[in-house]
Amino acid sequence: MAEYEEGAPCWVDAMFTDVEGAKSFYAEVLGWTFGESAGAYGAYTQAYSDGKAVAAVVPPMPGAEAPSQWCLYFASRDAAATAERIKAAGGTLLMGPMQIGSFGSMAIAKEPSGAVFGVWQPGDHQGFEKTGEPGSYAWAEVFTRDPAKADGFLAQVFPYETRRMGTGDDPETAGMDFTVFTLGAAGNPVLGRMRMGEEFPPQIPSYVQVYFAVPDCDEAVATARRLGGTLHFGPMDSPFGRFAAVTDQQGAAFAVIDMSTTVGEMPQMSDT
Repeated sequence: MAEYEEGAPCWVDAMFTDVEGAKSFYAEVLGWTFGESAGAYGAYTQAYSDGKAVAAVVPPMPGAEAPSQWCLYFASRDAAATAERIKAAGGTLLMGPMQIGSFGSMAIAKEPSGAVFGVWQPGDHQGFEKTGEPGSYAWAEVFTRDPAKADGFLAQVFPYETRRMGTGDDPETAGMDFTVFTLGAAGNPVLGRMRMGEEFPPQIPSYVQVYFAVPDCDEAVATARRLGGTLHFGPMDSPFGRFAAVTDQQGAAFAVIDMSTTVGEMPQMSDT
């Protein structure tokens, strides 16, 4: 498995009060199977798609009260050094950095506008064993009401270049405030940033939206709703695929996208 570049999304996990309920939900919506829980690591349980590790679920730590939510981890060659950059850029460390046995080192942090994310320095556990295919991670976006804070922070912590979507005369993206973060000389897109508008209730904080690939967006949405999930947006066609934003039955937000069903021309992009 290829090593993930510094700043590339490399893993996702989520904390659930009802882990068995979460496993049943995602088994039906995304087709996941689950391994044995690791008792030495808080009953951390990996999810698999076609036998390849794609995510993990875990119960809350004793005494902890936190909402169910997906956490996206970014690859780091040195979690301690990344943690220092996070603090220097105005972010907040919520946990770590800490060594997780031989698996690697992690930290959990919050960027200045409020979105929570993770940092992962790989050891035995490199990260996703499958991406961009049904049942696995496909994409992620930071949703924030303060784009300047989020953009400045991310570019200080990770070696990103930025491009802006919707500039020029593109009517499809007129008025959209969306930035794409890229890595490497080839400008590989790894993360999006969307400004939250008035359509988002004020009590919803900044967050990272994780997209999972599915073979049929509408079918995945129907299954999620049948199992107690809630549809918040879509399904909607786009040049990137047909997608929808949902929450599971425990309130964890995520999106599903069928990347084989694309409609329209790719939007214009420009350097910022």
